[in-house]
Amino acid sequence: MYRTDLALEAMDRANRMFGAGRGVPGVESETEREDGIVVTRIRIQSEEGAQALGKPPGRYVTIEAPGLRRENRQLEDRVADRIAREFAAFFTEMGLPERAGVLVVGLGNRSVTPDALGPFVVEGVTVTRHLDAAVTAGDGRSIRPISAVAPGVLGTTGIETSEIVQGIVEKVRPVLVVAVDALASQSLERVCTTIQMADSGIHPGSGIGNKRKGLTRDTLGVPVLAVGVPTVVYASTIVNNTLEMLIRHVGRLAPSVQAAFGALGSMSGPERLSLVREVLEPLGQDLLVTPKDIDRFVADAARLIADGLNAALFGEKQPEKTV
Repeated sequence: MYRTDLALEAMDRANRMFGAGRGVPGVESETEREDGIVVTRIRIQSEEGAQALGKPPGRYVTIEAPGLRRENRQLEDRVADRIAREFAAFFTEMGLPERAGVLVVGLGNRSVTPDALGPFVVEGVTVTRHLDAAVTAGDGRSIRPISAVAPGVLGTTGIETSEIVQGIVEKVRPVLVVAVDALASQSLERVCTTIQMADSGIHPGSGIGNKRKGLTRDTLGVPVLAVGVPTVVYASTIVNNTLEMLIRHVGRLAPSVQAAFGALGSMSGPERLSLVREVLEPLGQDLLVTPKDIDRFVADAARLIADGLNAALFGEKQPEKTV
C-alpha cells in the first residue's frame, strides 16, 4: 500500500498514473523557486482529485529546503520568513479576524524524538490567552489570544487525541486550530527538509498506517490548519532509493544495466518498491527509519515553525506586558 503524508508525493504518484503533462483532474498546482527554497502549492478542488491523490479537498503548501540539514542560519531565517508568509496567506484565505483566538495543538509523543515535533513547537509558541488585558501590542491595543497544548498520545493518556482537543475547543472556543505533527515521507531527501501546511485538517498516524480519528472542521466545528515535517521514512524506501542510485551509477559504467541487474534494471521505481516491500514486510523488516541527527533536526524544525507562526499571528504587534 502506498503511504505518505505529503500531498506533493501523492501528486507525483498521480502524475505518473495519468501521464506526464496531462495533469490530474480536479487538482491545480504551481511551483515557486527562490535560492534554495522550493514552494509548491496544490489545491484539490473536487472529489475526483481527492481520490486520485488520496487526500481530502483543500489547499496544500509544501516548502522544501534541502540545505536545512547543514545548519545554514541564513537559510533557516529565510525559511522561517517564508513559513510566516505562507501562514499569513492561509489566515487571510480562511478569513481569520485580526484578534480572534487561536489554539495551537502539538501532536505526538515528546518522549520519542522523531514524534516530538508538535510538543516542541508548542514550547516555542507565544501564548497570550491567560494574560487577558494585561498584554497589549505596541499600539496599545489588546493582543490576539493564543493558547497551546500538547495532549500526548493514546498509549499514555488512554484518551483519543481528538477527544481531548474537542473538549478544549468546546471550552476555549478558538476561531482556528493549528495542529502540528511529525509526518512520514516516501523520499529520503524530504526527511527533515520539508514543511507542509494544509487547510484540510489532519489524521494523526495516517502516513505510517496507524490512522486515528482526525482533527478537522467536521470533528471540531472550527477550521483546522495542519502543519508537519516528515521525520521518518520506511526501510523499503531506503532500499529502493539505494537500488535506483546504484542502477544509475552502474549504468554510466556498464554497457547494459539489465545485464548487471537483470529484471531489477528494467523495473519502474514503483514496481521495484512494491517488490522490496513484498520481501521486507512478511519478515517484519519494513522498519520506520529516522536520521541519526534527528534530535537536532526536530529542534531546528520546531523553532522555524514556532517562529513563523508567532510572526504570522502577531506580525509587528509583538506582545508587551503592562503592569
